[in-house]
Amino acid sequence: MTLARQSLPVLASAAGLIAVAGLAWNAAGIKLALATLVGGLAGIGLYHAAFGFTAAWRRIVTEGRGTGLRAQFLLIALTILVSYPLIAWNGAYAWVQPMNVGMLVGAFMFGAGMQFGGGCGSGTLFTVGGGSTRMVITLIFFIIGTMIGVAHLPFWRSLPSAGRYSLVESLGVFPALAIMLAVLAALAWATVWYERRRHGGLEPARRTGSIVSGPWSPWLGAVSLAVVGALTFVVLNRPWGITQAFGLWGAKIGDAVGVPRESWIMAPWSDQTLARSVFADSTSVMDFGIVLGALGAAGLAGRFAPVWRLSFEQVWTAVLGGLMMGYGARLAYGCNIGGYLGGLASGSLHGWVWGAAAFAGSSMVAWLRMPRPPIPRAARA
Repeated sequence: MTLARQSLPVLASAAGLIAVAGLAWNAAGIKLALATLVGGLAGIGLYHAAFGFTAAWRRIVTEGRGTGLRAQFLLIALTILVSYPLIAWNGAYAWVQPMNVGMLVGAFMFGAGMQFGGGCGSGTLFTVGGGSTRMVITLIFFIIGTMIGVAHLPFWRSLPSAGRYSLVESLGVFPALAIMLAVLAALAWATVWYERRRHGGLEPARRTGSIVSGPWSPWLGAVSLAVVGALTFVVLNRPWGITQAFGLWGAKIGDAVGVPRESWIMAPWSDQTLARSVFADSTSVMDFGIVLGALGAAGLAGRFAPVWRLSFEQVWTAVLGGLMMGYGARLAYGCNIGGYLGGLASGSLHGWVWGAAAFAGSSMVAWLRMPRPPIPRAARA
């Protein structure tokens, strides 16, 4: 790739971030301008570290490799060290949700959809920014699935619920931290034991090549995203989220093409919300920042090269995965970032339930799609 082709995505990324930050500032003030830049940092970290939940969950099931999972546990641990004190002592908003049937079904569906779509909520955004045309399809159908999920929410919310439980509210900051860190350490040790049992040793983790052009190690990726989570609490006074914006985008698109506002597709959004600029929505500007940050990171890495020819399988799996993730995210209070990481960062027990259900769905599809060795001709006979 020529120098000019490398620099174009970087310049577009910088210009885009400045423009979105300016529009956000004009629409809602400096906090949303800062949120845009935090999203840009997230996009850079996600891209350079190739940090996602999808591949890590697939690899532990299909290959017995746990580096990706351990990096996720590090991300959670670093995040709660900041978020729990902010929630308990500074009044930050905690994403504590009830554990109900709809959440279980939605998280399971989301996890399964991840393996078809090729990414989670954050993974979809940073790969779109990195130049993946397939993930553009996933994102479009993610938004459509979200809107369908919105329409069905009254039914799912009417099903049995176990209520909400917060470790921070019930036990206090230090006992909650002690329990969470112990659980995360135990889970990390379990992946080490399992990987050593299967392979006799641990796979060496990718090393950081360059801070500017990447690649980054999974540990640096985890640290950078923990910084994003902490900054989100500081700037927006709440956990990091991704998919809530997708529903708003779908509603605005429906409104723009003439879908009646009183119809089901507009149910959660008032006329005032739909009339307001999308740049006044904190989750939206952070999501725009992720895409633009990943675009710049791809340019710095010299890897921005969209592929315009897709196979039929690539298209149908993107469509199916997007629909499943969008629908599941609405039932389950968000994706891996909002529902899982956001729940755990809030001390909510629903975060663990979300993670278990989504991991089960992801594992099922990963196992079913795992390549099988051909059956010998003699055995077939």
